[in-house]
Amino acid sequence: MAQEGVTVAIIARDAARLEAAAAEIARETNARCVPIPADLTDPAQLDRAMAAAGAALGPIDILVNNAGATPMGRIGDTPDEVWMKSINLKLMGYMRCARLLTPPMRARKWGRVVNIIGRSGHQPRPNYITGSAVNASLLSFTLALAAECAPDNVLVTGVNPGPIATPRWDSVVAQGAADMGRSAAAENAAAIGTVALGRLGTAEECSGLVAFLCSDRAGFITGTNIDIDGGGTRCI
Repeated sequence: MAQEGVTVAIIARDAARLEAAAAEIARETNARCVPIPADLTDPAQLDRAMAAAGAALGPIDILVNNAGATPMGRIGDTPDEVWMKSINLKLMGYMRCARLLTPPMRARKWGRVVNIIGRSGHQPRPNYITGSAVNASLLSFTLALAAECAPDNVLVTGVNPGPIATPRWDSVVAQGAADMGRSAAAENAAAIGTVALGRLGTAEECSGLVAFLCSDRAGFITGTNIDIDGGGTRCI
């Protein structure tokens, strides 16, 4: 987004890592990047973060929801606390951000909301039952919000990454390997085996899609969830 000329605010819990990321983005793009530490599971912190973003940037035209990670686990191994934490972070966090930012977007008759979700919402896995359920809710949330906002030219889309080479993917592979009783290398190879292109994706391949969806070039795309998984999902 910064490379495309967008002034950016980034929000996460770890203030030190956030500051470092913002400085790196600004250095590499010559764009302004404002770090705002906040925990999206806390509504009061989220409200303050959105207010701080507005104070720093002015009217906010683009919201990219990309919060947190739901742990692996089967139903018998997943207590209520894990369910509630996952729901509160990802589903409720995305909803709260959209609830705060879409009304002024709609008043200005222009806006973009992109929800980073995950293909487990429509390809559920037994050893990722919480994440599958939360992501399925977000798929529906995205479509419903898109229908509500469309008359005011606020476009809402979802992006479902498949196997993407990131530190998060490494942790998913480790958890999956433990569940299946095999090595991390075997678990990674099995995942790659489901990808038609035969490799992991890159973070840049995801971010490029998000930047496109936020641009005027995507002005006729809303109310859809797009898989970015190298052909791993095959549905009509």
